[in-house]
Order: sequence, then structure tokens, then C-alpha cells
Amino acid sequence: KMFAFVVLATLFSFVQGSIPTYKEEWFTQQVDHFNHHLGLTWKQRYLVWDGAWDGEGPIFFYTGNEGDIESFWSNTGFVFEIAPEFNALVIFAEHRYYGKSWPFGTAEESLTKENVGYLSVEQALADYAYLITSLKTQYNIPDAPVAAFGGSYGGMLSGWFRMKYPNVVTAALAASAPIRMGTGGVNFVAQPRYFETVTNDFIKYNPQCPVIARQAFNQLAQLASQGQAGLDKITKIFSLCKPLTADRVEHLRLWIENSYGNLAMMNYPYPTDFLAPLPAWPIKLACEMLVQAPDALSGLAASAGLFYNGTTGALQCFDIETEFVFCADQTGCGTGPAGQAWDYQACTEIIYFPNTDNKTDMFPARSWTIDGLNQHCEQTWGVKPDPEWLGIYTGGSNLAGASNIIFSNGLLDPWHGGGFLHSYSDTVVAVIIEDGAHHLDLRGSDPQDPPSVTAARKQEVALLKKWLSASK
Repeated sequence: KMFAFVVLATLFSFVQGSIPTYKEEWFTQQVDHFNHHLGLTWKQRYLVWDGAWDGEGPIFFYTGNEGDIESFWSNTGFVFEIAPEFNALVIFAEHRYYGKSWPFGTAEESLTKENVGYLSVEQALADYAYLITSLKTQYNIPDAPVAAFGGSYGGMLSGWFRMKYPNVVTAALAASAPIRMGTGGVNFVAQPRYFETVTNDFIKYNPQCPVIARQAFNQLAQLASQGQAGLDKITKIFSLCKPLTADRVEHLRLWIENSYGNLAMMNYPYPTDFLAPLPAWPIKLACEMLVQAPDALSGLAASAGLFYNGTTGALQCFDIETEFVFCADQTGCGTGPAGQAWDYQACTEIIYFPNTDNKTDMFPARSWTIDGLNQHCEQTWGVKPDPEWLGIYTGGSNLAGASNIIFSNGLLDPWHGGGFLHSYSDTVVAVIIEDGAHHLDLRGSDPQDPPSVTAARKQEVALLKKWLSASK
């Protein structure tokens, strides 16, 4: 039987643009919602803010994704800004196998090959459905409408949550959700591609930046071909903590690509510390580093280091082995237990191939194929990826059964080519943010916001009001 939490009556004041203090609660979930013989349970963490709730308003539910839920709480100010307008109760649920929500007690025990198999989209959505159902009983609001919010993988989850559990979720805002890319199978090619958008972001500031970057990658390859003397020069130019060896040159290239991809995702108009402490418009600064450096390779080294060293500049050298960990997701999985968990998800259900071709993008041509993915996943987890299942389970690009979903995408975001960029109907609406990076619309309002995100948020509020009020 599910364990309902105890609500503590706490008053919060909320200042526009600020992030309120949360209450941390725990909910007992089944380890496996689809096997009634297992019978194991675990504690899922979720965060609560009732400072705007009037006892009758809707539930705003954030579908936690691949990380600690506190980080998403701190970087999703839009939800708190509009909650008073709706008199909403705000819940942020942590995804199983992330943060503090480990089904087998610890990250180490949960991420064993024997126990990691309960990490899936299906199990996570069932967790959220059970949690909301219990919350409605606990608060005595059985008919309260629910709006799901999420960004990136969390946006994919919020969209799927509405599709798979329309009896639980009334409406969803799926921000920067690359559903088409994540469910498209081995032959899907995003338009534009992930690294094509990264390159276009640089072009936006200076068309010479991709030219210099290509020169730098050529210089990198030339030095690497010169034996130890060339590798030593690369080590010095990139300020590497350990001498570069010939077999790690490819890893260095991926370290650079990972940095540029993250800078593009975090290309916000003001300083942030979401994935790293970064300045306003970090792609602009990286581009300036490329142009102003004494030579192309030095510029590549300085600009690539921006993501890992941030605005603090505290690192004296770069450890490319710990700062970037090779994984099934070629855009990067992150580090630590969360990176391991995402690697498993990218080895089983959420499968895509963001390759480079040095034509539409500025990076050395590289093809990551299903064969390479199979090899990595079998060696790491003992599993074989299934590129087709998630599309079958969720519908993939087919939105025929969907309703009351907003798919928002920023055109600066490398993931937007894998999302829904056109409205399907009056109740499946695409919102395009011309000057927006990765789910900028979910962040709190800021004086530096471009007009396109201000307009997007206004449209999103209007749609949510329409759909939530219609359900009463």
C-alpha cells in the first residue's frame, strides 16, 4: 500500500523572480509497478511549495529528470512565478535512480547490473501517476486539475505523462523536449542536427568562429600525428593535467564537443550556474576567445575550457578523463552516479545518434552507429539497446492521440531539431522561442530576457488557463 506523506502547514512569502524554500517529503513506491510478485518498495523524494495554494487550485507537477531534483527546483522559476496566478500547489518529483531517490538504498547498490533494470521511462511515469493520485487523496482534492512541467528529458516525460495518463494529467508544458530524436530509431536525423545548431550559434556572433574552429581541429590532428613531441604540445596548449597519449586524442575531441554543446544549451542572456558557473551569452564569449587568441588551437583550448572552468577559473589544469566520461549519449551523460544512470537509459530506451560531418557543423566528421552503441552497452551494462521500443510505447512522432500539450523550443538550443516545431492541433501547440537556449522559458523572468521568451511565457500561461479551467 502506498504511504501518504504528512503535510506540515507552513507559510511562505513569494517575491516575483525568486525561488521559494521547499519542504522535502518522501513517498513509498513499488520498485516494479508491473510485477506484483516482487513486492519491493523504496522511498521517492519530492519537494513541495504550498505558499500560493488556496486549497482548491490545481497541482503544478514537475516531472523530474536525470539529476538531483533540487537543481531543477532552483532553475525553474517560471513555475513559481505563475503559481499565484493559478493558486497552485507546486510539487517537484525526483526521478528514480537520481538525486536521493535510489530504489536499493544507495547509488552503488542501485546501479549494479542486477538492480539497474528498474530504471525506465515506464517505471518513472508510473511513479509520478501513483504520487499524484496519493497527493489528491492526502489533500482531499480528488478533482483538482494537474499541469505537468518539464524541460529536456523532463519535458519528454511531461509530454508522455499527459499522453499515457490523461486521467491523471490535465495539461503539460514540454520544454525543449527532443521526443522525435529520442524515439526516431537508428535512421532519424534531426533538422537541424545537434552539432549543426551549436555551429550556427557561433555563426550568429561571428561567421569566422567556425572557420577558426575547423582550422584548430586540423592543427590538433596534425600535432597528434607527429608522435610524442606533438602530443606534448597539445598537452601544454590545453593545460592538461596528464600527458596526452595517442589513444586519448579522440577523447580530447569529445571533451571539446561536450563543452561546446553545453555552452550552446546554456546560452542564456544572463549569468547562470545550472550546469556550470557561466557568464551571460557564453557562446559569444567562446567565439571571442577563438577570434582573439594568438592562434587557432590556443583559441580552441581556451574556449573549450570555459565550460569546465566556468567564470571562476579555479582549475589550474584540465583532467579530461573525469570532466568528460565517455558514454552511450554522445552529447555527454555527465559525471558521477547521475551520469551512470543516464548512460544506462541511453543504452536501453532513449537512443539517438548526434553525429558530426564537418560540413553542416565545424567538428571533425564522426559516425556513432548502432554497432558502437551495442558494443559499449553490452560491455558496460550487459544489455542491448532497443531503438524501436520507446517510439512504440509513447507513439514517437505520432501525436494523433495527444491533447493539451505545449511543446516549446528555443532555436539556439542544439536539441530543437529533434523536437516538435509545428503545432499539430489547437490542443497540441508548438511555441518557438527565436532567441532561446535550452528550456529558457522554464527559467524565472529576468530583465535581460529576449522578447521572444517573454511572449512565449505569455502564450503558455494563456493555454494552461484555458485547458485547466475547461477540466473543472
